[in-house]
Amino acid sequence: MTRELSGPDAEPFDVLVIGAGFGGLSAALSLAEGGAKVCLCEALKYPGGCASTFERDGFRFDAGATLVSGLARGQLFGRWLERYSPQTVIDWIDPLLHVRAPSLELVVGRDRQRLVDQLCALGGAPAEGIRAFFQRQRAVADVLWSLFDDPTLLPPFSVGSIARHVPRLARYAGLLPLVGRSLEQVLATYGVADFAPLRLYVDALCQITVQCPASEAEALFALAALDYYYRGTAHVRGGVGSLAWALLNAARAAGVHTRLPSRVSGLRRERNGAWVVTTRGVELRARAVVANLIPSALHALVDPREAAALTAVLGDRSEELENAWGAAMLYAVARAPEESSPEAHHLQLVGSEEQPLREGNHVFVSLSGGLELERAPAGLRTLTMSTHVRLSELRDSKTEAGRYIAAIQRKMRETLEQRAPEWSRGIEQVLPASPRTFARFVGRPTGTVGGLPRRVGLGNYRGAGPTEALDGLWMVGDSVFPGQSALATAVGGARTAASVLRRLGARPAAPLLPYLAESSRASLPSGMTGDR
Repeated sequence: MTRELSGPDAEPFDVLVIGAGFGGLSAALSLAEGGAKVCLCEALKYPGGCASTFERDGFRFDAGATLVSGLARGQLFGRWLERYSPQTVIDWIDPLLHVRAPSLELVVGRDRQRLVDQLCALGGAPAEGIRAFFQRQRAVADVLWSLFDDPTLLPPFSVGSIARHVPRLARYAGLLPLVGRSLEQVLATYGVADFAPLRLYVDALCQITVQCPASEAEALFALAALDYYYRGTAHVRGGVGSLAWALLNAARAAGVHTRLPSRVSGLRRERNGAWVVTTRGVELRARAVVANLIPSALHALVDPREAAALTAVLGDRSEELENAWGAAMLYAVARAPEESSPEAHHLQLVGSEEQPLREGNHVFVSLSGGLELERAPAGLRTLTMSTHVRLSELRDSKTEAGRYIAAIQRKMRETLEQRAPEWSRGIEQVLPASPRTFARFVGRPTGTVGGLPRRVGLGNYRGAGPTEALDGLWMVGDSVFPGQSALATAVGGARTAASVLRRLGARPAAPLLPYLAESSRASLPSGMTGDR
């Protein structure tokens, strides 16, 4: 039974945003900056979705093991933090990551050339081909990341954005031969596809970004993803949830009415075209809705009379997500080794180079820093460990799901013990999680995380504009373009907000205009440039 409202909620909103993941947060903030009256409903009592920070027994854990990009000056998060939350501390850690495998150890720092030099110095390395490949990779990434730095260059195109694309046409033309090719084919062009250390590094990075190995990955997406560490990437002090809270508070300061926790339980359209959203026994009305949900979660909310139309728009996407990835997680508390630095650490661990990079054989680990005393007392660190799980195997396996996940989590512990024994032997407590955890807490019925794998095919380029699932009902998040990271979902939220504002008859505010006034490449803090 629903009840009537009084006060500010009684008046229709211009837009109601469902979900405070980074896509929803970005959309809500951008809409409010554009002058819209916005309400944001989030099922949990904290923002961030799959990229949140939660508390258990006095310790604070990142929900997913991750680094965050887009934090540099001129980039989306960097601009918002400078404007709304300059007190948020960004740790420009160096190195960013340690890769550890049976026959390979790499240190990924802020100087990309040092990474290339490490690979070229390995025994049997085709050094000339490696250097040529990374030169080409960087050139492609420079073009594609400029679109992330300025979401107005992404579809749908305005007259102004088309005009700004014209000088770039020559660079775009150079990308066309890569469309429909795998990253493996590009590696082969430079004679480096069979160099095992490079292939392991590339496959592992592709697995956590475009969600598939080089042999399957669409080249353009993968080449851009290989630049992930050099695009304003850093550790957010206090956990990635600190960034989510900063954006939520920015949205509040911009006038967004926020409701946390306030799980949405129904969504229907009135005859006049307005949307009615049911949440915690009340009905809220809005001219438009932006849903930071995966397709199956949105299907569960809409009026059955709308379901067929929604399926027609999202059917293929829903099916692909059903066969995408889930995550097995371990959240741990460990004593810091005596030799450890106070900085946050991020590790990419491979148990066996002969086995697929999933199900405990490949583990990404994020460790809190010694200065993050709000996350763990002095001398202790929190660890977030994740590995990919095949949802199809989880669904179809003859093995009981609980035993299947438990076996994966045991393998995760083995990989940690083999590759990072200094942290493994200090573990004092462990909290396990599975795709069912994400289904329950983050509102993802199938437990899928990470978005759609960017496998070879022209389908990657369909739906590159904002996704309007039904008239006045828009989608953001990792299941729509560009998806697959906190920054990507936030960029998607900002450009979707621009489309919604135009539909409502408003003009996007200045923050949605070009993000880089002086260059398409973001600059890091003084003394911390990505190239030396």
